[in-house]
Amino acid sequence: MKRQGRLQEPWPHPLGRREFLRVGALSYLGLSLSEYFQLSSLMAAPTAKPAKAQSCILIWMHGGQSHLDTWDVKGNSGFKPISTNVPGIQISELLPRVSRHMDKLSIIRSMKNESNAHSEGTYYAMTGHMPTTTTRFPSVGTVVAKELGTRTSVPAYVTTGRGRLNCRSAGFVEPHYEPFIIPEPGSKDFKVTDLVLPDEVSVDALHARHAFLKLVDERYRRMENHANFTKVDSFNERALNLITSPAVRNAFDLSQESEKIKEAYGPGRFGQGTLLARRLVEAGCRFVTIDGWNKEAKHDWDTHYRNDYYVKEELVPPLDRALSTLLVDLKERGLFESTIVLVMGEFGRTPNINPGRGRDHWGHCWSLVLGGGGIKGGTVVGASDERGAYVAERLVTIGDLFATVYKALGIDYTKTYLGPGRRPIYIANSIGDKQGEPVHELV
Repeated sequence: MKRQGRLQEPWPHPLGRREFLRVGALSYLGLSLSEYFQLSSLMAAPTAKPAKAQSCILIWMHGGQSHLDTWDVKGNSGFKPISTNVPGIQISELLPRVSRHMDKLSIIRSMKNESNAHSEGTYYAMTGHMPTTTTRFPSVGTVVAKELGTRTSVPAYVTTGRGRLNCRSAGFVEPHYEPFIIPEPGSKDFKVTDLVLPDEVSVDALHARHAFLKLVDERYRRMENHANFTKVDSFNERALNLITSPAVRNAFDLSQESEKIKEAYGPGRFGQGTLLARRLVEAGCRFVTIDGWNKEAKHDWDTHYRNDYYVKEELVPPLDRALSTLLVDLKERGLFESTIVLVMGEFGRTPNINPGRGRDHWGHCWSLVLGGGGIKGGTVVGASDERGAYVAERLVTIGDLFATVYKALGIDYTKTYLGPGRRPIYIANSIGDKQGEPVHELV
């Protein structure tokens, strides 16, 4: 099967005069931003109906989190279950901070994936479809951006630039809804370069250059009077507005936060990325995907080797810290009821320990947690068998999960998009290309 690649300018570029319009260190109004808006035009259909949820933070557990050592502890785990602040719900002893906030979260313990391979499993978990050579499907973030549009000048869909980005793309949907990709938060020199002007270019100078380029454009268009530049104008105006918007720059500026709150979230990509996600939804972003592990760790969640060591020492503690802080922070800022928090990976890990003392890929049954945005907390949906190997009660598919998120956001989860060949494709696609249904216990 041909691997899906990242979208690389699949439509004719309308700016045949790109080099002619290059100005100093910036291309026409900042070329990368201008191109971003050609990928991510911020026009979208209005929300289907009023809803509590206005945005979603997806904490992506790249590699496949061990459900047996976190959310669904069994006798074949090296860790013990502990009680939470919700009677009857237990999670791993490695998550003591989160255990005090389980009234805000619910666990689905009966998820099933269609593949045990990273590339296919990730694609399925992000889109609800297995990859094909003929169709590129839109990600859940793209659907949210398309259906809800923007709330402010902040991009509707933002993702960190890690992992398999083709799984996070707009697919066959209009390229306006591609994610705005940012570098990894947490580094000392973290900044979104597309939002920073070169030192030698002031905002006033940029506006002056823009005015000059309009004059150049008028002459060019008289020579190319059959070309359609309307959308190009819109993209470039939005690029200019984004570059010069203090509100947008502030949203991405972690230096605005106190050292106390930075410390509470934790250092590195994961902790600071979670903090950035809160800043973005607070500023109006609709969907943010961040990576749920630190690059400083020797492992992501793909723990084929020494599972217990890496889970205990490097993977779960930052999750316990960042997730618990996020829940409290959202609550204190009045954002919890309008923000869905979703923690998941592409699948779980095997119930057996392999010769390397690790756990391998396991899509047959796994767990995730979600809450906020009007989704009921303090609930467990479904159950695995005594070893956490297979679904014992209440199978939940990715399509059902998407339908749940869409319903909480006020999106019509029964909607279809016309794919290649004008074939209708569910935005909440379940196993067997059937429509997913919301998890009624949660919404």
